[in-house]
Amino acid sequence: MKEKIKVTTQFLKEKGIQKVELGILLGTGLEKLSEDIKIAMEIPYSEIPHFPISTQAYQKGHLIYGELEGKNVLIFQGRFHLYEGYEFFEITYWVRVFSALGGKKLLISNAAGAVNLSFKKGELMLITDHINLQGGSPLALKGMNLLGERFVDLSEPYCKNLQKRALSIANNRQIQIHQGVYAAVVGPQLETAAEYRYLKIIGVDAVGMSTVPEVIVANQLKIKVIAFSVLTDICDPDKLQPIDITDIMDMAKKGEGGLIKIIKGLLRNF
Repeated sequence: MKEKIKVTTQFLKEKGIQKVELGILLGTGLEKLSEDIKIAMEIPYSEIPHFPISTQAYQKGHLIYGELEGKNVLIFQGRFHLYEGYEFFEITYWVRVFSALGGKKLLISNAAGAVNLSFKKGELMLITDHINLQGGSPLALKGMNLLGERFVDLSEPYCKNLQKRALSIANNRQIQIHQGVYAAVVGPQLETAAEYRYLKIIGVDAVGMSTVPEVIVANQLKIKVIAFSVLTDICDPDKLQPIDITDIMDMAKKGEGGLIKIIKGLLRNF
């Protein structure tokens, strides 16, 4: 595992990625931010040694290195999921590479369903905590102790200081944003009405199929994390509708504008 990370990191350094101030993971339907970057290079995941390849149709699967708001950023366009057949080490591989390149702060985004029925489609949720329902952990692997502390503290998985600043930016720019608990499930099927009721009972505000494994590894590596969900559908067990992918993608785009403004605001004072 360590050798793979070393090979990948060396490849990226030789390509010219030398100094990284911030990493940004763009989830499903959240790619417009890349248009604002002064791009120094863009590399398909398929060309990076040992890097997994995103098979999700709505994620580009490219690594972008460039400048945004005067800061060097590494943009990951697309992530990896359990439902694609990947193991936890592969799902979180990009986080370990980011850390090996010197990265210390990470902004993660995803598209999620709103379990909290006071939320609306197209709005944003700042993730303040999470529940892992994926049946495993990226730290519960043989040899993981060689990559960092195995018994990682998660009393504060998401950086409170970054959260405070994000909320201030949203307030100043009149961007509607909620705060809540995100649950990660395996997928790729969406939940049944009974499952949505269960999620509500255990305190979930939004549900998706990602993010939690990456956040766990980021905490192991002492990376400060802030994460957002763009709410793309309403998970009302009493009014459950068939999935509409087109509408979900439209709602991701609707929420993306506000998220981009918050990201830019954070970068100006990073």
